[in-house]
Amino acid sequence: MLDCDVLQADGGTRTASITGAYVALADAVTWLRERGSLAGEPLLGSVAAVSVGIVEGTPMLDLAYVEDSAAQVDLNVVTNGVGDFIEVQGTAEGLPFGRAKFDQLLDLGVAGCAELTRLQQLCLSK
Repeated sequence: MLDCDVLQADGGTRTASITGAYVALADAVTWLRERGSLAGEPLLGSVAAVSVGIVEGTPMLDLAYVEDSAAQVDLNVVTNGVGDFIEVQGTAEGLPFGRAKFDQLLDLGVAGCAELTRLQQLCLSK
């Protein structure tokens, strides 16, 4: 079981927890592997998450609290390391939004998760 607390953030705490929890898990697996304590490979891939939304009509990545609280659309995107979706959760905070905006938000979220995955791997390689 992983319990990840975000000690400092300006919004996106759920997605930061998911992204950070993967790093903690991968680090623990490496530690166990180095000690010969694993019978197999428990990790199938990485996981990263990011928030996206529409603020004042503009699609945005990694919303800060002020942006999140004013967003017309709020979406969380969780992907694995190859960009496949694990979870997409979103809400129209006012008026409904169309498929074109949804696709824009998904593209932003996938790009954000790809960058987070790159940074996770960089951190874990040290």
